Amino acid sequence: MNEHFTAYLETRRTIPAAQLGEPGPDAETLTRILNIAVRVPDHGKLAPWRFLVYDASSRREAVTWLQRRAALEDNPSEAGRRANKAQIFGDAPLVVGVVSAPVSHPKIPLWEQQLSSGAVCLNLVHAASALGFCAQWLTGWYAYDTEARTYLGLDAGEQIAGFIHIGTPKLPPAERDRPDVEDLTTHWIAPNTRGSRF
Repeated sequence: MNEHFTAYLETRRTIPAAQLGEPGPDAETLTRILNIAVRVPDHGKLAPWRFLVYDASSRREAVTWLQRRAALEDNPSEAGRRANKAQIFGDAPLVVGVVSAPVSHPKIPLWEQQLSSGAVCLNLVHAASALGFCAQWLTGWYAYDTEARTYLGLDAGEQIAGFIHIGTPKLPPAERDRPDVEDLTTHWIAPNTRGSRF
């Protein structure tokens, strides 16, 4: 057993994007991270996902656009909330958008393809951590806004599985309460089939 890896999995914590600073991964390290990220269950080898890389300069423009978009919200308090959330897109040194890009297939349901995209997100988080960084998996209102999705590079029929914010933590992680696994676990027993037609 790899004790280092086990210890990492048992203590992994999310660092908020606002607490992620330089350095971020360079181009070569990012390529390694993305190559690790795609090593996920993928029924049918469809690769129903893709990546959008947003560097710091491109995200400065994106934050400005998203805040203008947020200002169009009728409710002033919601407009303010959205503008603040848009600012998060510019915090970390690097953001990678994991795009769920499902394909039509006669045997492989959409849900399985979407689950595979989620697995890519988590693998990307683990890969960034394994290479000395920290990452936060976020979505945000702009992941669900049609105009914003188009602006951020998505095509029709695609969705954001996650924006992965990557950088070096400015503060140590703090632990939080975790769910009780026993409360969430049921050991299934076959029901009494007497009287069943099967």
